[in-house]
Amino acid sequence: MEETVPDADEQSLQHFISNSPWDARSVMNEVAAGADRLLGGCEDTILVIDDSGIPKKGTHSVGVSRQYCGQTGKVDNCQVGVYASLVHEDKATLIDARLFLPERWTKDEERCQQAGVPSEEAVFRTKHRIALEIVQNALKAGVRFSYIAFDGFYGENGELLRALDSVGLKFFADVHKNQHIFVDDPLKARNAEAVRVDEWVAAQPYQAWRRTTLRQGTKGPIEVEVLHRRVWLSKKGETQSHCWHLIVRREIGNRDEIKYTLSNAAADVPRAKLAYLQGQRYWVERCFQEAKQQAGLGDYQVRSWTGWHHHMAMVLMATLFMLEQRFESGEELPLTCSDIEWILKQMLPSRGRTEKEIFALLKKRLQKRGVAIPVHSPPKPNLTK
Repeated sequence: MEETVPDADEQSLQHFISNSPWDARSVMNEVAAGADRLLGGCEDTILVIDDSGIPKKGTHSVGVSRQYCGQTGKVDNCQVGVYASLVHEDKATLIDARLFLPERWTKDEERCQQAGVPSEEAVFRTKHRIALEIVQNALKAGVRFSYIAFDGFYGENGELLRALDSVGLKFFADVHKNQHIFVDDPLKARNAEAVRVDEWVAAQPYQAWRRTTLRQGTKGPIEVEVLHRRVWLSKKGETQSHCWHLIVRREIGNRDEIKYTLSNAAADVPRAKLAYLQGQRYWVERCFQEAKQQAGLGDYQVRSWTGWHHHMAMVLMATLFMLEQRFESGEELPLTCSDIEWILKQMLPSRGRTEKEIFALLKKRLQKRGVAIPVHSPPKPNLTK
């Protein structure tokens, strides 16, 4: 950037990220509004919440600690952020990012001060609490979604699910195999006993499973087998039980790979629709992949609270820009985020290539992937704005 942006230098760019007083939250809310214009307001728009760890050395980077890091798949020295992605069909983009502060940080006032953590943020919040704050902020910002989706870490938290259910928000929450359910209402049926979901599934006949198509993949339709039942959940001392969907999905050809999901979607939602919505959480992984590979999600050299959130706000802006370009290019020119990054690199002043030359190279790039390019020239992505 220093070599490309006129009158820029490394120090000014570092100051912009690390210390400049602009408000990262306001920028993220603008990104959320932009994503909503493209993806929001549909009956199957989903807000997906997930966390991601970024490995970091040392002890001074804000929030760094030995904790589980999804990127390395083990307990590691890392920073963990809780993120939100807005998803509709096969399009998705990140719209929120919040740093998780472990208790060892919030109990160390001096350490928080040195990292620039605002006093109101230097209070321990579980990731479940942060997830709820993200949902509340999305609603306040006017983001329109029909469902919220979580993985098993969040789905196992009954308080989070009940909090969403109590205000009329619909969710698809993965749960672990040891999740207990009731097949009859425990407040009405005598001798109703809770059973683990994996034990209940193991007792079901083969005929109870139904094959359904989740979505179209690059190699054709992706099909799975689905088991569905309305089940009850009840917490000791509660005066009301909760009747929710249990959706169980297993891979064809690998029946040991099973996903268990609870949902408070309307009782009359068809099984195939439930399976489709359950599978939409897949796209948040694509969001993380694209944000890390094409937008530099984990590529930063900042230690402060402000710097971390500034960097994430810029990453969210970049991923929204790439989503906008994918919409503008249309179906005739199915660009990936990698394609857009490549185009931008070709347009840097040091390359000196014309738009015609870039487009000719892009056609070769897409043809190598097996994409059929129309005879007439499809609309070119507008990357100059």
